[in-house]
Amino acid sequence: MPDLKVRAAEVNKRLKKRHPDAHIELDFMNAFELLIATILAAQSTDVRVNIVTKSLFRKYPDPAAFANANLVEMETDVKQTGFFRNKAKAVINCSKAIVERHGGEVPQTMEKLVELPGVGRKTANVVLGNAFGKNVGIVVDTHVTRVSGRLGLTASADPVVIEQDLMPLVPRKEWTIFAHRLIFHGRRTCHARKPDCESCVLNDFCPSVEITADRPSPASSTGRSARAATPSSASPSQSRTSRSPRGRKPSKSV
Repeated sequence: MPDLKVRAAEVNKRLKKRHPDAHIELDFMNAFELLIATILAAQSTDVRVNIVTKSLFRKYPDPAAFANANLVEMETDVKQTGFFRNKAKAVINCSKAIVERHGGEVPQTMEKLVELPGVGRKTANVVLGNAFGKNVGIVVDTHVTRVSGRLGLTASADPVVIEQDLMPLVPRKEWTIFAHRLIFHGRRTCHARKPDCESCVLNDFCPSVEITADRPSPASSTGRSARAATPSSASPSQSRTSRSPRGRKPSKSV
C-alpha cells in the first residue's frame, strides 16, 4: 500500500501540472441538469450530449417538465445520444421520482441518489462531486478504468472494486478532481487503442508503457503489477476549460 500511495501521489501531482484546468466537460446550470446530462452521456460523448441538452433544457426546464414529458417525443429529443429508448424512459422516470419523493429537488446523498431510476453509483458521484462539492467517492468511467489499470493502481476491471482501490490512495478532498485528471489524461494522451506513451508525463514509471506503446490494448493493458516501479522526477505541460461529464449502459444504473 505505501508504494501505491507514493505512485498515486506522483500521478496526481504530475497530472495536476499537465492538466491544470481538468474539469467536468458536460454543460449544466444546476444539479438536475447535470443528473440528466450524465444519464444521457452513457455510451455517448460529452460533445454530443452538450449539443442535445442545449435545446433539451430549454424545452424541459425543470424536473416537473421532464416528468410530464411524452415518452415518444422524449425519445426523439434524445435520439442523437444513442440508446434513446432506454434513456428517454430513464430521464422521465428519474424526474418523476425527484418530483414525487423529493419535492422537485435532487437529493444530496449517495443513498437517496442511487434509489432514483437510472442512477447508479458513478452517476451519483458525478452529481455529488460536481454539483454539490461533496467528495463521497471517485467517479469510475471507462477512462478512469483504463488509466488507473495501466498505471497499476488497481488490478480490477470492476468499477466498484476500482473505486474502493483508488479511494485510499488519494486524500478525500482530491477524489473528484483526481477523477477529472485521469479522465483528461485518458482522453488526451492515454487513448484506448493507441496511447501516446512517448509524450506522456508518466512514462518514466508507468508499468504499462512498453506494452501499450508497442501493442495497444484497452482491456488487457492493466499493467504489470501495482508493486513494480516507483516514481521519479516530474514533467510539465498545458490544457483547456468548460463547466460539466458522461457514462455507460442506460438500461442499467450507472
